[in-house]
Amino acid sequence: MADLIVKAAVKDALDDKNVASDFYDALDDRVDDLLAEAARRAEANDRKTVQPRDL
Repeated sequence: MADLIVKAAVKDALDDKNVASDFYDALDDRVDDLLAEAARRAEANDRKTVQPRDL
């Protein structure tokens, strides 16, 4: 699986919080699931374009 998130951006977004090293893998898995579901929804609606409403 490709890395879908940018660790530095996540750390910046979480501001002054500490981030466990395995958090990034878990977040990457969730993003992968969201993208797969969005793609399935677009396909179910006979579209090749994934749109915000697919989330």
